Amino acid sequence: MTEEIKKVIEDYLKNHEWLNLGTVDGEGRAVVHTMGYVSDGATVYFGTNKNTRKAQNIMNNPSVGYAVDEDDIEVMSITGVQVQGKASFVTDMDEMNKAGQMMAEKFPFVKDMPADPDFVMIKVEPLEAYYLDYTKGFGHRDQINY
Repeated sequence: MTEEIKKVIEDYLKNHEWLNLGTVDGEGRAVVHTMGYVSDGATVYFGTNKNTRKAQNIMNNPSVGYAVDEDDIEVMSITGVQVQGKASFVTDMDEMNKAGQMMAEKFPFVKDMPADPDFVMIKVEPLEAYYLDYTKGFGHRDQINY
């Protein structure tokens, strides 16, 4: 069952474009950021400027959470993914190029964006994930640990 749910989570992430990322600021306040992302298995990647609030928050506290779900839903058929994970800045050039290529394929407009000398690629590796599937009953979710 665990491997089956992991595969469902990976497929769900692959077939969606936006996540709502939760970070914590220096004063302990939660902040949520909507991000376009790509995924490699259950690991997600997104790019940003190193001076953004989300990047600064991650520098100070790599513990993050995010949710991916549907915008237009019927309550009894909700599906989604909730993840608690650890964020880090990608420094390996091969990994950076791979994530960048995935981003350009998923979001073609990325190719036309101006170069940003302060661009950073961030990855979030899951620690714990939940797959929500209300078709199995209101509030149903399966938990996976990585």
